[in-house]
Amino acid sequence: MKVVLQNLTKIFPSRDKKANKEVVAVNDFTFEIPDGQLVGLLGPSGCGKSTTLYMISGLQKPTSGKIFFGDDDVTELSTENRGIGLVFQNYALYPHMTVKQNILFPLQNLKGKDKLSKQEMLDRAFEAAKLVQIDELMDRKPSELSGGQQQRVAIARALVKMPRVLLLDEPLSNLDARLRLQTREEIRRIQKETGITTVFVTHDQEEAMSISDIIVVMKLGVVQQIGKPQAVYDDPQNLFVAKFLGTPPINVLEGKVSDGKVYIGEQVVMEVDGVEDQDVYIGIRPEGIEPHPQGVLECRLNNVEIMGRDASVVSTHDAALTPVVRAIISSDITVDTTAETVRFNIKPHKFFLFSKETEQRLYYEVKKHG
Repeated sequence: MKVVLQNLTKIFPSRDKKANKEVVAVNDFTFEIPDGQLVGLLGPSGCGKSTTLYMISGLQKPTSGKIFFGDDDVTELSTENRGIGLVFQNYALYPHMTVKQNILFPLQNLKGKDKLSKQEMLDRAFEAAKLVQIDELMDRKPSELSGGQQQRVAIARALVKMPRVLLLDEPLSNLDARLRLQTREEIRRIQKETGITTVFVTHDQEEAMSISDIIVVMKLGVVQQIGKPQAVYDDPQNLFVAKFLGTPPINVLEGKVSDGKVYIGEQVVMEVDGVEDQDVYIGIRPEGIEPHPQGVLECRLNNVEIMGRDASVVSTHDAALTPVVRAIISSDITVDTTAETVRFNIKPHKFFLFSKETEQRLYYEVKKHG
């Protein structure tokens, strides 16, 4: 089931009656979610991702714009008639009911032609429980389950209705790191097995990038960039997207372009074609810089953190806007930790220029010599 959002806007009235300033939570969002895809809505708190999800679900009504499920305009349709499955951050399970009763609950409310027999409901409930691997826990109460198991019950309850669209609102936030990793892999497996079009809201970029077919990066109600996770990471359209995606985060430094050369301080770090002389922000991915005795960028060395397979070279630079300049290298590479400074070479495809005025990406070609 494809989902089409057409010029979707949500404006909330001001809480301060004197200021009378409306809050634009989502601003003119147009996007088609392809059938059977898992789309991650990604951004910091207050960016409009959950509001978008609630408009898709019908829990909130758009100020303007339309929502289509396939060819059906569902903008004015009530939540219960949209055919959605919704999973909340806090699980929202009924504490007095068993796992089986929680999963059965949505089916017991079906009426008319959708009404099922008792056996059909039980079959569906066990099928959903088996899909999320909790079929052996059906007689337990939520209080007897771990956080990860409770989240699986919530997913099973959403799936049991065989929804046209599955909506997940920060479903992993309450889990510890290991459970979060395990559960996100489970969500991806379930989504692939069922083929249900899924919208997944998160502020965790690693979470979104690891399981999404497409990510939508949002800021203050405005879509910043849409694309496949790796494509957005490799080709950010502005400084916000570049900074938001990546663990560890991108190194950001102030610099300037003059006569086809990119300067950080007095050092020329890259020669480029197609960029006018101007002050710029420079973004360099941590995996995009590597120590070299004759490197183009010199930084003050803080320390080297060995992390098993990788090592993190931590340094500082007066032009850096980030607290440190971090390089991720193989732990096989030896760095002289007694030295005061370290020099780096820069990989051109991990090096981005942004306008200091607009923070939009400046595209260039690396100058070839000889």
